[in-house]
Amino acid sequence: MNTNLTPLFALRGTLTPRQKLIAEIAGAFALVGAWYGIVALDLVPARILPWPHRVILAFPELHYDDALVRNAMYSIKINLFGNLQAIVLAVPLGMILGLFVIPRSMVERAISAVRYLPLPPVIGIFIALFGIATNLKVQFLAFAIFVYLLPVVIQRVDEVLEVYAQTAKTLGATRWQTIKTVFVPDVASRVFGDIIVLNALSWTYITFAELINANDGGVGALAYIAARQSRPDKAYAVLFTIIFIGFCLDKLLKIADKQLFPHKYVKGG
Repeated sequence: MNTNLTPLFALRGTLTPRQKLIAEIAGAFALVGAWYGIVALDLVPARILPWPHRVILAFPELHYDDALVRNAMYSIKINLFGNLQAIVLAVPLGMILGLFVIPRSMVERAISAVRYLPLPPVIGIFIALFGIATNLKVQFLAFAIFVYLLPVVIQRVDEVLEVYAQTAKTLGATRWQTIKTVFVPDVASRVFGDIIVLNALSWTYITFAELINANDGGVGALAYIAARQSRPDKAYAVLFTIIFIGFCLDKLLKIADKQLFPHKYVKGG
């Protein structure tokens, strides 16, 4: 193999920024080309997988006729409120259960069981409790994120090295000082990364919840209506909008992570 190309095929190798950009552009062209090929060869009917250019041309119609921006902002609002509510509840509760053995022993099995609960069938309970307005969607999302986040916070507490807690104790720190200076910073830095991962998962539940009373709006409702109207081009355009929003939020959260916890990004740290 050419020695100039050998590093590109090394196990767990790295690319320069220029090489990475070229690879990403090539990958995008390959995906679009494969998409065109699949439709041209009629491997998937156009009524299911539309031509890529038809999807692009659907955006102006979505913007002017279907209020794409307003619907996207509605979904972002649900995402923000639902995630904040879940975080405010899950993080302190997870810290308490992770730090103190008695409350943890009382609810540990119940928490483990709830993790296997299929959430879509539970939507009927939420409709009975909160109606079919926006609050239903916020509460459903908050519950979905809470169920995943709570055990993660407990696990992150377990991952704090005991040597740090013992060092604080040796230096004369009280229990509260140990929690504040050892456990809280360590757990917070790890959990923030988990929240970034859960951001992608949250959009699955948002789009599902928005099917309830679709007249309220949201990108999930918009995609559903487009599919009901046999407009796959518009449905795919909405899906790409969701991907774009999720990508932007992911980038913003990673920027926040670097600002709040810079030590995580120090090489060799």
